Amino acid sequence: MQVLTVDPKLARLRLAQAMDEVAGAETTSSMAQRHGALAAINGGYFRTTGIVRGEPVGALTIDGKVLSEPVNDRAALAVSDDGKQIRAAITHVTMKAELLTDGKTVFPINGFNRPREKNELIVFTPEFHRTTLTFPDGVEFTVERNRVTAINDGVGSRAIPPNGFVVSATGSARDWALKYLRRASRVEIKTELKTDPQLSFKPNFLLGAGPQLIAAGKKVFADEAARYSDSLYRQRHPRTAIGWRTDGKLILLTVDGRQKQSVGMTLDELADLMMELGCVEAMNLDGGGSTAMVVKNKIVNSPSDATGERPVSDALLIFPR
Repeated sequence: MQVLTVDPKLARLRLAQAMDEVAGAETTSSMAQRHGALAAINGGYFRTTGIVRGEPVGALTIDGKVLSEPVNDRAALAVSDDGKQIRAAITHVTMKAELLTDGKTVFPINGFNRPREKNELIVFTPEFHRTTLTFPDGVEFTVERNRVTAINDGVGSRAIPPNGFVVSATGSARDWALKYLRRASRVEIKTELKTDPQLSFKPNFLLGAGPQLIAAGKKVFADEAARYSDSLYRQRHPRTAIGWRTDGKLILLTVDGRQKQSVGMTLDELADLMMELGCVEAMNLDGGGSTAMVVKNKIVNSPSDATGERPVSDALLIFPR
């Protein structure tokens, strides 16, 4: 086990994205070195295969902009840094997102910056990648300065403009989009995020992962069991977690596993450990082969993948204040 105690009055906590985009994968150590961080741990869940390997699976907002929608009302880490001190909270995020055309016609947005599924409308923002990385089985509308500037039906992987976004749709969503979107149509994105419990501050970022392990000094990990796989709960795996004590100090934790010298932990054991370390609030992050802790550009844990440290979607970075 590796435990890093962070004084929020002396350190800053930032979120780094792999390759500085949504659709990318990069090791935690590489992100830490590239940004000049003192220390780092891996972050949230992500897509592990395919052309968009590294795409977040769960809520991700940066500076109030939605880059990935929440999944199954899972726990999310909310962090704000006002330049003097870190403020952090664990909450559950739900989202309502709609596409508004010409100020009157509304259609639900199924997701942001991820592959389309059947009958879905997905919005791709400039933070995703240079292009949408889609297959030619739908329609894509290029929107610049809230106006449709190009329509490509049956052509995938359209370029994403830096001053706009791409609306990508298949099936019934494609039929709707072709009916209501024309060149020069005005298009706006309306998003409404709700947090439970409601946040008392405006976060610099929201990072979905979970489950929440501890709330107000009590173990609560079992409350979210239906939102995750049974294996994640019951079996021992390498783990990464973040929490904080009553004195405000952050606890960053990694637990090795899937190796002869360490079998890992169940979530119950992980919650017990975070309480033993003094945490009154704590949350599980992505684990398994993703688990990594870096201090001064050195991996201090033992990643479980045979190939070594795994490229991940994002990382939590610690800097001296």
